[in-house]
Amino acid sequence: MSPIRGDVGGDIGGGLGGDLGGAAAQGVPGNPWFSWRYVEANADEILRRLLEHVTLTGQAVLIAAAVGVPLAVLAYWVRPATGPILAGAGVLYTIPSLAVFAFVGPLLGIRSVSVLVPLVLYALLMIIRNTLTGLVAVPAEVRDAARGMGYGRLAQLVRIELPLALPGIVTGLRLATVSTVAMTTIGVLVGHGGLGQLILGGFRANFYRAEILTGAVLCVALALALDLLLLAAGWLATPWARRRAA
Repeated sequence: MSPIRGDVGGDIGGGLGGDLGGAAAQGVPGNPWFSWRYVEANADEILRRLLEHVTLTGQAVLIAAAVGVPLAVLAYWVRPATGPILAGAGVLYTIPSLAVFAFVGPLLGIRSVSVLVPLVLYALLMIIRNTLTGLVAVPAEVRDAARGMGYGRLAQLVRIELPLALPGIVTGLRLATVSTVAMTTIGVLVGHGGLGQLILGGFRANFYRAEILTGAVLCVALALALDLLLLAAGWLATPWARRRAA
C-alpha cells in the first residue's frame, strides 16, 4: 500500500496515527468518508486490488460451475444420489472460513489458491441446487418427444435439457457470483483479499475512513456489475424464454 493516504497521509506517516484515530472517532473533517486525494494518490493500488478481486471471483465461480453442474446432472440422472449430493454441498457451505484456512493453509501455503478453496466450496451449493431445479423443471412431454426422436440420454441432456435449464443455471451463477464477491474479502487472512485489503488497511491505519469506504463501495459496485452482466448474458442466451414471456 502506498504510504500516501489522502488528506491524512502525512499525519499517519509522521507518527500521529494515535491522535488521528481518536479524532476520527469524533468525526473531525481531517478523516472524511470520501477523499478524492486518496483515490488519486492510490489509484494503482486500488486498481491492483480490484483486478485481484475480479480474478479470484471469476476463478472461483468457474471452478464451482465446472464441478457443480456435473454433480447436478448426476443428481438428476440418479435420483437416489440427490439427497447426498445436496446434503454434502450444504455441509461444505456451513464450514467456517477460518476452519477451511486452518486446514488448507499448511497444505497449500499462503497463496491465492488458499483463498480459492473456500470460495469454491461456498459457491457449490447455489450452483448445484439451481441447476438441478432447472433440469427437473423441464417438461416431461419435452423429454418424451426427445426420446421419440431417437435422442440418447447424453444427446437429450446436451441438446434439450441443459438449454431449457439455462435460466436456472444462470440464476445459480448469479447467486454464486454475488456471494463470492463478498466472500473474497476473507482472503485478507492470507494476504489475498482483493478489495478486502483496502478495508482492512483502513482499519489498521487508525480507522482511515476513505480507504475503508473505497474498498466497500467497490465491492458493492463489482457485485452489482457482475450480476447485471450475467443477467444480460442469460437473457441473450435464452431467446425462447423471451418469446414465451412476450
